Amino acid sequence: MHSQPGRRAALRAAALGTVGAAAAGLTAACGPGRPATASGSTPGPARPARPAQAAPAAAPRRFAGQPVEIGHGPRDRPRVALTFHGNGDPAIAREVLAAAEKGGARVTVLAIGSWLDAHPELARRILDGGHELGNHTQRHLAINEMSEAEAYAEITGCAQRLKRLTGSIGTWFRPSQTQYATPLVQKLAQRAGYPHVLSYDVDSLDFTSPGAAAVIRTVTGTIRPGSVVSLHFGYADTVDAMPPLLEELARRKLRAVTTTELLTP
Repeated sequence: MHSQPGRRAALRAAALGTVGAAAAGLTAACGPGRPATASGSTPGPARPARPAQAAPAAAPRRFAGQPVEIGHGPRDRPRVALTFHGNGDPAIAREVLAAAEKGGARVTVLAIGSWLDAHPELARRILDGGHELGNHTQRHLAINEMSEAEAYAEITGCAQRLKRLTGSIGTWFRPSQTQYATPLVQKLAQRAGYPHVLSYDVDSLDFTSPGAAAVIRTVTGTIRPGSVVSLHFGYADTVDAMPPLLEELARRKLRAVTTTELLTP
């Protein structure tokens, strides 16, 4: 699925030729109505982690002066954060990670717990690539519509998987099937150990499979310093979009870093 140089240039030209203003106004967050496809809808026991000598993953941090729900970072530094919903075909996930690494980017992956149950080795793959790993609920259901007990179980279920696999509950929590968490979900995330909830200000809409050029056009038409971009594993368009997207960010002198790096002075 990797783009060849000629195809990459064509994608970049097609994407940047006409920036789609209409796409910027859409707020289809997290693939609404699309439950996790990798491993069904029931939690099930997590697979035991394979023994590893690596140090535990980073833990959540509190960032002074930041709200409970963070949608973007500082606008006065040339950094952006590419964040990925961790779900879908693991082969495609590996391709996205490889493309990011080849382009010098470090990303944030918000993993679905049931996906980690099915593919526990990907937790270490993400961390070993220099990326960061967070919590995107256990089953990727509409968390804002749940009762307090159900929502808390979704958050802590994924946190337990992350802790078992990496030694940490992950650096961030992002609510499922919504761009913004309700005050209740924010409170539950904090109770589970996450000082902040991670939102975003740029929606790539890659989960609609619009074609790689459209993904590039949507992101580059709205991204600016400090932006947090929502992307997804599991879509071929995202794989094809990564090389030309990173080239365009480099042309604009925007560096793709983890969300923690984005917010760290």
